[in-house]
Amino acid sequence: SRAIKTNQDLLPETPWIQIFYNDFWGTLLTHSGSHKSYRPLCTLSFRINHAVGGMDPWGYHLVNVLLHAAVTGLFTNFSRILFGDGYWTLIAGLLFASHPIHTEAVAGIVGRADIGACLFFLLSLMCYVKHCSTRGSSPSTWGWILGAGLCAGCSMLWKEQGVTVLAISAVYDVFVFHRLKMHQIISALCQRKNLSLFFSIGLLTSWGTALLGVRLYWMGNKPPSFSNSDNPAADSDSFLTRTLTFFYLPTKNLWLLLCPDTLSFDWSMDAVPLLKTVSDWRNLHTVAFYAGLLLLAYFSLKGSSNERECNGRTVMNGKQNANGHSCHSEMEYKTLEVKSNFVSKEENGIKKHEIKKLQLPSTENIVILSLSLLIVPFVPATNLFFYVGFVIAERVLYVPSMGFCLLVTVGVRALYVKAQKRFLKNLVFCSTAALIIFYGLKTVVRNGDWQNEEMLYRSGIKVNPAK
Repeated sequence: SRAIKTNQDLLPETPWIQIFYNDFWGTLLTHSGSHKSYRPLCTLSFRINHAVGGMDPWGYHLVNVLLHAAVTGLFTNFSRILFGDGYWTLIAGLLFASHPIHTEAVAGIVGRADIGACLFFLLSLMCYVKHCSTRGSSPSTWGWILGAGLCAGCSMLWKEQGVTVLAISAVYDVFVFHRLKMHQIISALCQRKNLSLFFSIGLLTSWGTALLGVRLYWMGNKPPSFSNSDNPAADSDSFLTRTLTFFYLPTKNLWLLLCPDTLSFDWSMDAVPLLKTVSDWRNLHTVAFYAGLLLLAYFSLKGSSNERECNGRTVMNGKQNANGHSCHSEMEYKTLEVKSNFVSKEENGIKKHEIKKLQLPSTENIVILSLSLLIVPFVPATNLFFYVGFVIAERVLYVPSMGFCLLVTVGVRALYVKAQKRFLKNLVFCSTAALIIFYGLKTVVRNGDWQNEEMLYRSGIKVNPAK
């Protein structure tokens, strides 16, 4: 109602430039009652919808579905950089396309902010990937990093969390493109040959700081204020209650990604009871979650010097495996022949750095990037830097779900590699196919809850009966 039906910024008599001074609901950003949600590009898309079809919801839903299709295509294309051409890229794309957690963002019209932010998020990331691959060899490389910065700004103008793509780009550059380990970063930055890497990371940092500074200034240098029922933990007087609850909420969000069985459009009030004591059994979930996250991050950053997996094949000490394959995609097997022990400076007319550029990332590289995609875009919703106006919001998981889908895919690939028997390999594949099918069926069922207002509110009774 507030974002579209009663939003004066959508009306033709309102100057379109006013969109850039108001929040998502049409209230002046500097107003004391403003929500401070600055998403002018999303509001502009609503205005175009309103100009074309008025209040007919069909056109609004069509745009959302088309945006989700475009995001899925871009995500699949990005997955190809990590997994190469083959089943693994397809699996990652299908997981993202079918995940039920996306229903609120796609079926709920105002969820378009998350989809649009994700679209430009991926465009920015892809531009930076091109910058990395052309850096030092083509003058167009700075055009690509300019495109990455502009798309990052557009992503933030769709929704605030879009600016986090700059951090993801830095992670890609350091851990995926340059394949550095944690202990190598400082020494690598000190080497003269890596000055271009240092310069690129500096540009990303400067641009991110500038965007955040302008964003804070534009909203009047004041944080938003929310009602007590929107985020009960933030209103609690007990530091212990706030700490335990805020640490637990990411665990609950991850469970929604893993098992999206119980979904709701409204998790406010007491939908998630506060954790008031250390003896609350839900703290065990919190401990297990952070322990698993830290272990996964530790082993990925540490890496494996003896063995690594690459696109369904095992590579020992950088040598070929028993089938004579090195760590390259299927297309590269047809065009390149790489010796098992050593690559000369120039072989078959292809320089060493070009061969390195064509190599697919190792499992550890992909896990680091996946964890970053899962965690960093979610950080603004954690109440770590400022309080937010919700307890859990499924639409907020639209961008982080990309990291989750990559993690599941790389996990499935690792199981497939480790399985020795053909039966076990087929079991892994069939289980993954079943997961995608069940995700898709759940998405269809969940879409039924969004047919009208009554069905939507009925679907929320189980989670939030008080509301």
